[in-house]
Amino acid sequence: MANTTKLSKDERKKAKRTARKKAAPKAKRTHARGSAKRKVKKMVRGTSKR
Repeated sequence: MANTTKLSKDERKKAKRTARKKAAPKAKRTHARGSAKRKVKKMVRGTSKR
């Protein structure tokens, strides 16, 4: 994408929109969102009383 720092807000918006339309579509997800994240076990509940 081109440098848009010198454009006004509306011009920047138009430039970004056209760039999005020209870009190739993204591939479908291979797995559900967030399913590959590391899962964190809940901490011991006793500490929340302090």
